[in-house]
Amino acid sequence: MTGSGTLTRADLAESLNRHIGLSRAEASAIVESILDHMTDALARGENVKISSFGTFVLRDKTQRMGRNPKTGVEVPIEPRRVLTFRASQTMRDRVAKA
Repeated sequence: MTGSGTLTRADLAESLNRHIGLSRAEASAIVESILDHMTDALARGENVKISSFGTFVLRDKTQRMGRNPKTGVEVPIEPRRVLTFRASQTMRDRVAKA
């Protein structure tokens, strides 16, 4: 992992390179392919579930009234689609023990 405490695509590819023995180019291509498949499924409106990891869930939010915190003026918030992540129980248990 990089020194910033963030796991990057390059870190994932490096891990594939080390543990499986794929070349750096092959490992990078696999990481990109997986992320492309996930992104395409989400773009089609499908949820993405990765067993023992979690689920990326799409939610459609309806229009609602919001308030400008500075002025207090009510403004409409347009309907939109949001992406959320729900960690699996296995993931939650592993993170809690870390």
